[in-house]
Amino acid sequence: MNRLKDSASPYLRSAAHQPIDWHEWGAEAFDAARAEGKPILLDIGAVWCHWCHVIDRESYENPEIAALINSSYIAVKVDRDERPDVDSRYQSAISAISGQGGWPLTAFLTPDGKPFFGGTYFPPDDSMGRPGFKRILIGVAEAFKARRVEVNTSANALEEAVAKAEAFRTAAGKFDAGVIDSVIESALSLFDERHGGFSHAPKFPHAGAIDLLLERYQSTRDVKLLHVVDRTLTGMAHGGVYDQVGGGFHRYSVDERWCVPHFEKMTYDNSELLKNYLHGYQVTRNPLFRETAEGIISWVGEVLSDPERGGFYGSQDADQTLDDDGDYFTWTLAEVRAVLSPEESRSVEIYYDVEPRGEMHHNPEKNVLWVASTIAGLAKDLGLDEASARILIARAKGKLLAARRQRRPTPAIDETLYVAWNAMFISAYLEASRVLDRAMAKDCRAFALKTLDRILAEAWDPTRGFLHRVGGPRLEGSLDDQVFAAAALLDAYEATLDHRYFDSAEHAVQLTIERFGDPEAGGFFDRAKDAAPMGGLEVRRKPIQDSPTPAANPVAAIVLDRLYAFTGNHAYRDAAEKTLDAFAGLVPQLGLFAATYGLAALLHARHPLQVVITGASNDPQAAQLEKAAAETYRFGKALLRVTPEQLASASLAPALRETLPHLNAAAPQAFVCVETTCHPPIADPEKLKSLLAAIAAGKAGESGAAG
Repeated sequence: MNRLKDSASPYLRSAAHQPIDWHEWGAEAFDAARAEGKPILLDIGAVWCHWCHVIDRESYENPEIAALINSSYIAVKVDRDERPDVDSRYQSAISAISGQGGWPLTAFLTPDGKPFFGGTYFPPDDSMGRPGFKRILIGVAEAFKARRVEVNTSANALEEAVAKAEAFRTAAGKFDAGVIDSVIESALSLFDERHGGFSHAPKFPHAGAIDLLLERYQSTRDVKLLHVVDRTLTGMAHGGVYDQVGGGFHRYSVDERWCVPHFEKMTYDNSELLKNYLHGYQVTRNPLFRETAEGIISWVGEVLSDPERGGFYGSQDADQTLDDDGDYFTWTLAEVRAVLSPEESRSVEIYYDVEPRGEMHHNPEKNVLWVASTIAGLAKDLGLDEASARILIARAKGKLLAARRQRRPTPAIDETLYVAWNAMFISAYLEASRVLDRAMAKDCRAFALKTLDRILAEAWDPTRGFLHRVGGPRLEGSLDDQVFAAAALLDAYEATLDHRYFDSAEHAVQLTIERFGDPEAGGFFDRAKDAAPMGGLEVRRKPIQDSPTPAANPVAAIVLDRLYAFTGNHAYRDAAEKTLDAFAGLVPQLGLFAATYGLAALLHARHPLQVVITGASNDPQAAQLEKAAAETYRFGKALLRVTPEQLASASLAPALRETLPHLNAAAPQAFVCVETTCHPPIADPEKLKSLLAAIAAGKAGESGAAG
């Protein structure tokens, strides 16, 4: 066992048996490289990454390759989930060298951590026109010895190029809400009319773009925008990228049809897609979108969460072993028939396109389940009515799921609780608690708050903000951890009116401004100014591009604007605008990948919408008003349920207390407010829906503050 055996990271521990003298990222590795005069071999991967497992099996467990590495390199292994700061910088550098990034990332560094060569996956031997890893290891080691000056010159030039690219010196401009149009135009130009989604294979979800298009549809009623959203959400929900048996989404599709996925399931993908399907359901009332949202929640509850203590786990692996490719999730025709009755099997074969030859290259008999028919079509083929066909396919799915659980080894779960990813799911669950049916909504709310309370208890430092993970050796938090947690705290305040959450959100944002903010140029760096040296490629970086999670800078701007709406403190709005200014010139170039910036710009331009519902806690009319407000999708909408008891305890945020100074919380009515202006109170749920729709379309007239 090598020194990784005691690592907090499951990805690093999985390499503890390899015959390589691996180091974790840190000063010890750099000191060894300098002392021995060796280059560093940097491997960045993740426990969920299929091709990381492949290179482990083919190369890092190969004694001949291990001997080459141990004799000529200081080997360093990094978990990209644990150290996103390290990963992002070396992804940028290696992409500049090779034209591509991803995992595993294989980089060759000087002893002080500057990259000079690299790529992603390398086969062990020359194959398919690609140089083998053995050849590369020998060649790079020889070049490092014989052409050291040239290597250093190349490394220094690459470091300068990365620093220049990350500085965004030409990105600044004056905030203009018109930039939203460039993002929407980019999404529309990349839309795949046939299958939904954006661009071609491989096809990834773009959650921010879906929300942006939905929000713009709400204000324009442009049916083309809704068509793009509907086609995309339907295509993903019917595709193999969605686990048709167990629920939840795989990370991406290798084809244009959303059919064959990379089978790992990520926390951050499913949290943002859950929001998409909730929002899609709010706008369209399409039951498929509600069922897909409920499927995500059911899978998370069973597989990806800690039901006792709270918390969302990091990921579920793609594979059962190093030798398969999604075998846990796929089915041969014989496997289906062994589990189901003839009638049930026939229904699955028709509905999910199960045939003797499937879609998987490593085992052609394996089928990815995807919706190839309709319930009406299935009913016709089987001579049944639609209700009977629906019951039949549901019963068959239940048996397949039970067989999968009982007869197949479950792919590994990374039980690490990353703060940013947990915060994203807390926000998604709190949205679900507003939108879905009562029983599931209640469970979502309770679990979200339990998780948030655990994060506050175990991963919050009142002097430095949020840590990166719950438990394990202390790992300082990134910008993502701060801003997503602050957003979740504001969501929790809106759901509960518990001032503890509001105060914590404001405290977190103030620390973020102080420790991560750029007071001169605006925006936020991903690492705090007082963070310990990272080592290696020390460049300042401001995340603006959605990849793969929503970009932290626009999320920061969204949180700042929400805080301004609650407090009336113009410093928050000014900081939001300065953040948007910092990237205004770059956004048109990023297009689709700046969708979260588009949402932040939209919210900044129109201000957050606040809906206050009053009435006793058991008042049925107040409940109907709350339901009407919850059914309407508006990005950044705050829905606050205020009872007389809560009003008496000063639960309302400062700006709302000033805007509604004479609020009668006993009467069941709704107040719709934007900045310091509220519309007159409404007692009719249908009139409330109409007002929210009119505000979205810009047709609601101004009115004085309600008393």
